[in-house]
Amino acid sequence: MNVSRLRPLYPTLLLPLLLVAGCGLFASSTAPVSRSPEAMAREAEEFQNSRRFEDAIAQWRKVKESYISPELITLAEIKIADAQFDSGNYIEAAASYEEFRKLHPNHEKSAYALYRQGLSYFNQIHGFDTDQTPVSNTVTIFESFLRLYPQSEYAEEVRNKLEAARQNQVQYEIYVGQFYYRTEKYTSAIKRLEDALKRYPRSPLHDETLYYLGKAYIKAGDKAGGREAFQRLFSEFRTSKYVDEARSFLDKNF
Repeated sequence: MNVSRLRPLYPTLLLPLLLVAGCGLFASSTAPVSRSPEAMAREAEEFQNSRRFEDAIAQWRKVKESYISPELITLAEIKIADAQFDSGNYIEAAASYEEFRKLHPNHEKSAYALYRQGLSYFNQIHGFDTDQTPVSNTVTIFESFLRLYPQSEYAEEVRNKLEAARQNQVQYEIYVGQFYYRTEKYTSAIKRLEDALKRYPRSPLHDETLYYLGKAYIKAGDKAGGREAFQRLFSEFRTSKYVDEARSFLDKNF
């Protein structure tokens, strides 16, 4: 056999082997190194501090899914809720804080989670003539907070916001009562306004409640009821702008 004829075949056979080996070396040198949950947590914190909330949430979820430790998972859960809150996604934040408390009722962050859940509802309030669900949720959560944590560092703020939410409820009841009055549904107006006085007896807004209640009673033909409502207005809210208006109304209707 002529050996010289075989020599040209060696490069042809070796080339595929070299290419395969080269690809293996290249792949091994560029393969992504798995990152530790601690490193991902640090990056998530950096995202959050930079207000890159979507990136922070995505990274905290990776930390949560790592199952590396209960402490790190719990941290990720509260941080996700915080990022949702700080980005203005209050509906999602409220759900996340509530879930945190269900999973960790005795955690040191439980009071904080309840406080922020209430804030999530409070920040959804947009006036007294809109959907009242966020208002009622705020009242429920903040009343619960004050029962559970009356000495909390958040207690004073919670009391103030709870009072604001309650005043919103009163304004809504007056708003509905006024609507019934304007549409001459005086019996419905009387019921709504009387209920407001009973449900929120200490509201400073009841000068308006009593004013429209007195007018509704008189328009409904119950002058005694109207006088009684106006007398309360005169004695309990002497400096109210509704006092003169009530006297004028009495002069015209008696």
